[in-house]
Formats: sequence, structure tokens, C-alpha cells
Amino acid sequence: MVNIKKGLSRRSILRAGVAGGSVALLSTMPSGRLLAAAPEKPTEIIVRAWGGEWVEALKAGVSNPFTKMTGIEIRHDLTEDNEIQPKVWAAVAQKRVPPIHVNWDTTTNATKSALRGVTEDLTGLANLANTTDLAKPVGMDGYPIVNTYGYVYVLAYRPEAFPDGPPKSWKDLLDPKFKGRIALYNDGIGFHFPAQVAGGGSLDGIPDDMAACWDFVEQMKAQEPLLGEDPDFTTWFQNGEIDAACTISTNALAAKKNGVEIAWTVPEEGCKFDTDGLWIPKGLPENELYWAKQYINFAISKDAQQIWCNGLGLPGVVPGLTPPANLVGDPSYPTKPEDFEHLIRVSNKVQVENESDWFSKFKEIMQG
Repeated sequence: MVNIKKGLSRRSILRAGVAGGSVALLSTMPSGRLLAAAPEKPTEIIVRAWGGEWVEALKAGVSNPFTKMTGIEIRHDLTEDNEIQPKVWAAVAQKRVPPIHVNWDTTTNATKSALRGVTEDLTGLANLANTTDLAKPVGMDGYPIVNTYGYVYVLAYRPEAFPDGPPKSWKDLLDPKFKGRIALYNDGIGFHFPAQVAGGGSLDGIPDDMAACWDFVEQMKAQEPLLGEDPDFTTWFQNGEIDAACTISTNALAAKKNGVEIAWTVPEEGCKFDTDGLWIPKGLPENELYWAKQYINFAISKDAQQIWCNGLGLPGVVPGLTPPANLVGDPSYPTKPEDFEHLIRVSNKVQVENESDWFSKFKEIMQG
């Protein structure tokens, strides 16, 4: 497995008030200078986000406190990340104002945008000085993206469906009794890398020799899995429609909070580890760009990270965050080098170059 040595991905409530809030956002500047320099506030900032537990955690930790401090309303656009991407790219190419101010995105998708030259540089954000290495996008100049937390695509399962204990291997899901009761993301994200190992291949074969991955996906197709997005997994577990899923641990946690008997594990083949981040598209009016940057700057403050990341059950990018009590030592909440021994991380460059092909291949198999 790929070992990762990184710091990791999310509280006193900050006081209300424009002056106090502004100082908190750019704490390195004396309040008088900041208030004199800060441009006119926009009525709102539009932040693209994922729905369900995801946006609720963002509201609690970042958006609502930011509004309380600055008076700027935050509107959350729940368009899927892959759907908003071409709209942003087109707006920048045509020199139009982009449809959003801040994109909450997977680091891989964000890297595609950064390589395309459509992202603003966030290097000057004051709170970057207080983050771990995980906040820095690997292999990129400056900060076209700020990573905000890490996460694991765990094997979540219903314990009653596995009376002998947690599934030890992804291959355990091929048991005929699970036909129609497994869930995967509709593009296979999170599943490709463990499938490569479960199919008898090597991680060194990524991306040039992934026949083993596709063989295992073919086997999984015979199980007629449900295919969906983040909010679907929580709903399916709550409704008792599935027994197992390859999903981000946040979705399993959400189901557990709602009373569903659910657990998760990292099987012997490993699980994918990845990051999400925030970025700003080029083309915003100067004052809107300024305040969009302050939103991201606040999102990587310890206060915001503690609430946001705890809401997601994910390790953040600021040292000293307190993990939720129920996640201390959990495989989905890695904090030490040894926690990464069975986690798989493939470079964002490799993912950028190949992910669309992997998604297409996965969908072709599942729809074929």
C-alpha cells in the first residue's frame, strides 16, 4: 500500500460584528488598516457545495459564522461538482463573471481547473501559515487550491448483514446474498484503486495496467449495485435498502447519527484516501474576489475547522483539532503515519490525466 506522511482533514464561537469579524478574517492586519482597506461588501457570496450532511456541516462551521461576522449572506449552490465545472470554465474563457464565488471541490477536479488556468492564487491568505502540509496542493505552484481536509472511501456495512464480523476483503461483497444490496458512486470514484488490488493487480499498475480493476468491476456489476451520490448513501442505509457501500465515511456517520446500525472498515486491499478543497474562479469583480478570499481564509481557521470537520467526521488541515470522541483511533480518521499503512493515495496529476477515462470505463461496464 502507499504510505502517506501528511498532516490532516476540520471552536470558541467568534464574536459577531463587522469590525471584530474582519479582524478575525485577516488577523495579521490591525483592525483600523483592515477596515480602511477592505472593499465594499457584496450582498452575497455563492459557494458551490454538496448537499445533505455536507452542506449542513459547512453552514455550521463556516458559512453561518462568516455571515454573522461580516453581514454577507452565503448562498449554497448544490449543483454537482462535475456539472458546475464546464460552466465555470466557459465563463472564464468568455471573460464573463463566473456563476459562483467559491467552489468546494474534490482536489482532483480542482487540479483540472488549476491546470486550465481558471483559478485565483490564494497564496496570500493569512491562515495558511497555521495549516499542515495537507493544505498544500501537491505538485502545484502556489495555492490555486487550498485543501481543507482528508477523507477515506471506507467499506461501510450493516453489522447484522455480516454476523461473523467486519468484511475482511472487498471480495466478500461478491457473495450472492448481497446482490442488489451494495452501493457504489455512479462513476466508481473511490472504488477503482481497491478494485485493482482485489482483482489481483498491483498499485504500481495504475494507470497503465488496470485490467485487474476492470475485471473486478465486471464481477461487481453482476451484483447489480445501486449507483448514486453522497446523499443517496445515507438515505439507502436509513431505508434498509443496502448492506454495504464504498462511500466516504461522512455518509456512514450521517446514517449512524439518524439511528441506523452501521459500521465501517478498511479491508485488506486498502481504501482510497483523498482530499477536498476550496478555490475561486477568475473573473470576479475585485470586491467580490476580496471577500471570497476571506471566506476561504476563515474556512481554514482553527475555529471554523473544528466545527466543520467535526460535522463531517473528517480530519482537517489545522494542527490541534480535537477529533470527535467516537472517531479517536478510527481507520476513517487517520492522524499518524501508521494510520495510513492501508490507505491508498494516487497523485492528483495521475488522477487528473486518467480520471475521466476511469469514470467512462466504469459507467460503460455498469451500463453494458
